[in-house]
Parts: sequence; C-alpha cells; structure tokens
Amino acid sequence: MQKHNTQKARVVASYGRRLDLSFANGSEATGRVKGRRLQPVCGDFVLAERLLNEPEWLITEIVERRNELGRPNRQGKVDILAANIDLVIVITAELPDPDWFIVDRYLCAAELMSAAGAVVFNKTDLGEATPAIVDSMDIYREAGYQTLYCSAVKGNGMGGLRALIAERTAVVVGQSGVGKSTLINALFGDDSLTTAPVSRKRQEGRHTTVNAKMRTLASGGHVIDSPGVRDYAPAIAAAEEVAQTFPEIREAAPRCRFANCRHLQEPGCEVIEVVASGTFAARRYESYRRLYRLSLDFQRKTQ
Repeated sequence: MQKHNTQKARVVASYGRRLDLSFANGSEATGRVKGRRLQPVCGDFVLAERLLNEPEWLITEIVERRNELGRPNRQGKVDILAANIDLVIVITAELPDPDWFIVDRYLCAAELMSAAGAVVFNKTDLGEATPAIVDSMDIYREAGYQTLYCSAVKGNGMGGLRALIAERTAVVVGQSGVGKSTLINALFGDDSLTTAPVSRKRQEGRHTTVNAKMRTLASGGHVIDSPGVRDYAPAIAAAEEVAQTFPEIREAAPRCRFANCRHLQEPGCEVIEVVASGTFAARRYESYRRLYRLSLDFQRKTQ
C-alpha cells in the first residue's frame, strides 16, 4: 500500500476499528485505525492518510484531546465515550421516572471537563411539568446551569435548544427513553436516528442508540447523540475533586473552618450549614455524598 497524503479529520461516528470521518472542506469518508494502540472516539480530531486504490483512510494519530467524557468500567479503568466537548446536555422527562442523581453525575462530568452543563426537560407535550419537576429544574437553574423545557413532538423549546448548541460541540446524554434521539431528529427535521417508546410493562427506556454519532446543525454547532443509560458515574481520580464539581459547594467551602474539609461531618462545615438552611438542596448534597463514596471505591480499584 502506498501512502498518498495526510489530513486532519474529525471522528463523527465510531464502530470499533471502523470510523466515519468529516474533513474541514465538508467531505466525509470512512476510515480504519492503524494498529491496536489507537482508540479514537466520537469528537476526536485525528490525522488520517489517504491510501491509493483504497476506499478507506488510515487513521495514524489522535490529536491531543481538550477533554474527555468517560466512565469507570468493571476492570477499574476508564471507558471514553466522547471527546472535545463544549456542552453536556442532560435530558430528562416525566417518563421514565427522572433519576436526578444521574443528572447530577453528568453535570459533575461536565464540570470535570471544564464544559458547560444544561438540563432539558423533554416531553412537555404529555402534560405540564409537576411541581416536583419544576422544583428540581429550579435547583439546577439556581446553581447556574441552563435549563429548558422542550417537546420534540410539538416543537416547543427547540429554538432555545438550537441557540444553546450554536457554535459549540454538544453531547446529549441521559437515561434511556427520555427522548434524546427524538429531540435530535427534531433539531434536524428528519428521522435519521432510531427511536422507541418507553416499555409500558417496566416503565423503562429502551436502548436505541448503540454508537455515539455526531451531526452538524445548519445554524452552527455539532450534536453528539450518546447511548442511553440506566446508571452513570464519572471517573474521578481523587475523591477530594468531587466537591469542586458542585457549584453550591464551591461557593460555600471557603467559609468552612478547615481548609481540607470533606463536607461530610466535620465541625464548622459551612456546606452542612447551607444544607440545613435550605440554601443548598438536601438532595443535591446527598448526591455529593454518594458520588464521594463512589470515587473512593474507584480509587481503591485503581491503586
């Protein structure tokens, strides 16, 4: 095989060792990875060589990533789901039942990546959001996150969602069945992504997205549709970093008595005080405690 030239491309879909690539001039091609060391993911920028008399490009290098969206696996390592993300959009809905702890963990992942975070309540066509939903969404808004109410069916809120994504690379995440793929189809005005209704028997979402895929909006911005989950936790190298992923804790922590306060049961902890006063939502604080314990477990596995 004779090498022809090398170009920079972006991975817009990954199927193991086979990838879909997008080039700066707007052209697209398929590629395969050189060797087993390289593991590109959706959102990666790569260097690829055009091979004469070959339909595929050969990917030889991954350009240094700005950030990574990952999760721990059972072997104590980290699976990378997407890379070079500007915005993490967490989708939730009335059905399946919202798991706000999963929402919190995705927002923590966004903080770790130095990416913006947003929470979108989908399926408003099924009825108005309950007071409990509104309260939970208000908690995120008050913490500084963008919040939106949308309906992929009726088109409500879609303009705000497009404006949120404009000029950014956004990854859409959340529980299975909350309508991620349906929302993305509505953004693009087609049915290119497979969707499925929530299981009536178990009231759980069905996995329809298997591989992360990126699409580009005509108005600007890139959208990555990620597989739905029934659980998620970010990979945090040190449990002490967990506090930095909660804006409410970052604001209160400087007033703690001890500089190394873990905000669990230490005397003079300002974080515990603001929880008691209602300034920091008790459920969000419980989310912090759970994630702190999960991070300790992850540390033990990696040591």
